[in-house]
Amino acid sequence: MEKSIKKYWPVFVLPTMAAFTIGFIVPFVYGIWLSFCKFTTVVDWKFVGLRNYTRIFVVNGEVDTTFLHSLWYTALFTVVTVAIINVAAFGIAMALTKGIKGTNLFRTVFFLPNLIGGIVLSYVWLMIFNSYLAKYSKTIVSTQWYAFWGLVIVVCWQQIGYMMIIYVAGIQNIPADLIEAAKIDGANNWQLLKNVTLPLLMPTITICSFLTLTNGFKLFDQNLALTGGNPGKMSELLALNIYNTMYGTTGWQGVGQAKAVIFFLLVALISVIQNKLTTSKEVQQ
Repeated sequence: MEKSIKKYWPVFVLPTMAAFTIGFIVPFVYGIWLSFCKFTTVVDWKFVGLRNYTRIFVVNGEVDTTFLHSLWYTALFTVVTVAIINVAAFGIAMALTKGIKGTNLFRTVFFLPNLIGGIVLSYVWLMIFNSYLAKYSKTIVSTQWYAFWGLVIVVCWQQIGYMMIIYVAGIQNIPADLIEAAKIDGANNWQLLKNVTLPLLMPTITICSFLTLTNGFKLFDQNLALTGGNPGKMSELLALNIYNTMYGTTGWQGVGQAKAVIFFLLVALISVIQNKLTTSKEVQQ
């Protein structure tokens, strides 16, 4: 069997590697190259060096803060949603693993929002928000902070159930005899949570924090459908800002591509740092 695998591994590996190269590596490398070019189509380009990168921040000699605003707005949104989603998902998971009646029903109800597409979900919530705010002559895009908290509510409502399922799986994998031994030794609920549950859940926490972190930075559908970046591009998250740059202004495709490269590097760096921090905690435990 082992000899057969060694003999025929190219049959399984090479098609996958070819598809990965054609579908990901080549477009990725070509996209980086286009960030240094002025282009209208991917075959009609002119090399302009770092011009696209400078135009991200300076336009016609004036400082353009649009991208920087989207950057800190996205960072704040991500921090808030990561905290809320993980704390709420963990709390619900803890409650649903206590053997209460109707646990399976509750799990299903909490998970259902994740099955609804981001665009559809956002339009439903848009009607809900605007119907309520109409009483005060407001809309979800009256200010950037109305839009901000609207996005937070929609994303948390959609993702908490998904993260809850992952936390439930992690909690159920904690050995029951370890919990019983801690109780026999006199550990109270807080000590049990701090010294047993959380340390053993670090791999699960790593997964959930990574998913919510990257989802926060990459959020697009909900931002487009719920606020569209309004008012005045003040609620534009990074992904929507890049989209509007690429397709909203003629001749700015290269600038949009340069923003996309910076966006990729930023998300990759933050993901690596987050993974290192949570992994180091696992090792310490």
